[in-house]
Amino acid sequence: MEKYVPDIYQKSIYTIDYDKLKKMGITCLLFDLDNTLVPFDVKEANEKIKNLFELLKEKGFQVVIFSNSPKSRLEPFKNYLEVDCSASSKKPLKTGFLKILSEYKVDENQVAIIGDQILTDIIGGNRIGITTILVNPISTHDAFWTKFNRFREKIIIKKLRNRNLFVQGRYYE
Repeated sequence: MEKYVPDIYQKSIYTIDYDKLKKMGITCLLFDLDNTLVPFDVKEANEKIKNLFELLKEKGFQVVIFSNSPKSRLEPFKNYLEVDCSASSKKPLKTGFLKILSEYKVDENQVAIIGDQILTDIIGGNRIGITTILVNPISTHDAFWTKFNRFREKIIIKKLRNRNLFVQGRYYE
């Protein structure tokens, strides 16, 4: 069951202590796109996200949008936010994560994934041994496959709560 448990659980991308991540040796931040940065049906980032990403880059982080969405979906975000993107990442499989480690020449202990789904972001990150950060989804509307995953996640979260491994709404660093 531990493979489902995030290392850090925060309300949103804006409540994460990025200075603490820096002190932990994290240099590369992988952000999921849909319902982590924007609702899945929104086609561009807002100024608040741009400001956060500018701050993170100033702090020395390599910021990457790491998504299962196609390149055509990520391109407007890449251009506006001026960050790298990894499209069609196939989370939770290891391949996309391994590609990031190789491409950016970073070790597992230097990377964190930030996302809203246990079954893609957290399992994938835990499989590869990077820091996993779960945030609440920013919208209740999901794509078809995500709705299926959310149903499965509810069952997993209940089991985790019963074993006192994870409680939804109880945030931690």
